Amino acid sequence: MAQVLEFRLPDLGEGLTEAEIVRWLVDVGDVVAIDQPVVEVETAKAMVEVPCPYAGVVTARFGDEGAELPVGAPLLTVAVGATEPVGGSAGASGPAESQVEESSGNVLVGYGTGAPAARRRRIRPSSPAGGRPAVSGAPVASAPEPAGSAGGPVPGASAAGREPVWDSAVESPAPDAPRGTPAQGDVVLETVRPHDGPVAVISPLVRRLARDNGVDLRELRGSGPDGLILRVDVEHAVRARAGAAEQHVAAEPPVQAPVAVTEAAPVPATARRAAGGERIPLRGVRGAVADKLSRSRREIPDATCWVDADATELMAARKAMNAAGGPKVSLLALLARICTAALARHPELNSTVDLEAREIVRLPEVHLGFAAQTDRGLVVPVVRDAQDRTAESLTEEFARLTDKARQGTLTPADLTGGTFTLNNYGVFGVDGSTPIINHPEAAMLGVGRIVPKPWVHEGQLAVRQVVQLSLTFDHRVCDGGTAGGFLRYVADCVEQPAVLLRTL
Repeated sequence: MAQVLEFRLPDLGEGLTEAEIVRWLVDVGDVVAIDQPVVEVETAKAMVEVPCPYAGVVTARFGDEGAELPVGAPLLTVAVGATEPVGGSAGASGPAESQVEESSGNVLVGYGTGAPAARRRRIRPSSPAGGRPAVSGAPVASAPEPAGSAGGPVPGASAAGREPVWDSAVESPAPDAPRGTPAQGDVVLETVRPHDGPVAVISPLVRRLARDNGVDLRELRGSGPDGLILRVDVEHAVRARAGAAEQHVAAEPPVQAPVAVTEAAPVPATARRAAGGERIPLRGVRGAVADKLSRSRREIPDATCWVDADATELMAARKAMNAAGGPKVSLLALLARICTAALARHPELNSTVDLEAREIVRLPEVHLGFAAQTDRGLVVPVVRDAQDRTAESLTEEFARLTDKARQGTLTPADLTGGTFTLNNYGVFGVDGSTPIINHPEAAMLGVGRIVPKPWVHEGQLAVRQVVQLSLTFDHRVCDGGTAGGFLRYVADCVEQPAVLLRTL
């Protein structure tokens, strides 16, 4: 008999905890092959086609196009071993297998399906008697008790009591869920365990929210399916605790006013929305940027220093390079080459902070991120091993990643793993800024526009090409002396590019 497996949204890369369904690539009843893309999702910064690790027939899809799902949420179910659509008859026969063989080991970052651990999950159809609801979507085949279960243990059940095994990181039994032998009409799905954990939580955001507010998830009863703890449950617990604390702190009750007070009628939700103006959901790129910048401000004690530099000689050097023939060299590539040389002299700024171990981790390679504005918002592609690249190689890589960013085809690997960021906000026509560090990095160099300005050059007032450079740094990894030395070296290389030759 066909084995019904549930495929969940896999880990899509560092820091990406949710994705929006853009387009389904398969319908219910379609036959899929191993590693065939089944859905196109949009993460915080990239479009990704998600491949299915199973071969079989799609029996259900979870989520409409435009819906946002957390990592670990069900995407679809597949009847493995079937070559045609699976019916919904309750009389299907044959024991369900306990191991998955029709699967691959390559899905996405942090997710693999080789040698999966399987378990059983009961889902009861809705009934007037208060039974548990069945899985929404297309009907899936129900399976009876495995052969020989009348007198022996059921796979996925405990030896005593034959209770179902619940994955505490994903689900928990409802308080009124009946124990023991599955009732008539039960649907038994074989699913792959996404991860282990002590409580019924999928979203890392929910775990972080609880941890930041000191909420013990074991004390919460989730309002989601199968007791899943949602973000609203944690927020409700935080508000309840705050209200209890206020009541405890109050020493005396408030003095009653001598006049009668009439309770105001609640304001309709539509009126609140109208009074508050237009409301735009913080999701997709905008939501990811908001979360990351908020975390940076919350965790990193940053400081900023800046300096004006005469970039006339750097502009002349670039002009001479491009006039000599060969591939053109961009100004951003020259600034990147200067940054890598400065980081070699001041490695403290190419590091990250491990809060749990209370250690500063200095990184040997420079994976240089650069800010790029696109129609979808601000993205920060990463150039790998920038310290080993020439100006020509950096120019080529910047152009390739920028083109992918504009087309919306950057992958999570293109957007994660940076160790230092170069932000050229001068393209917006501004002179200066105080950049926010791209967490978990330790510093960001900002470059303003290069414009003609009066400047004292060799003792004489002259019109020179002047640029403002600003460095925002994590004050935990270094002090102002190191940050100032880094920025001064960058400025010296901008003013006299020959200084860079000493490190080439």
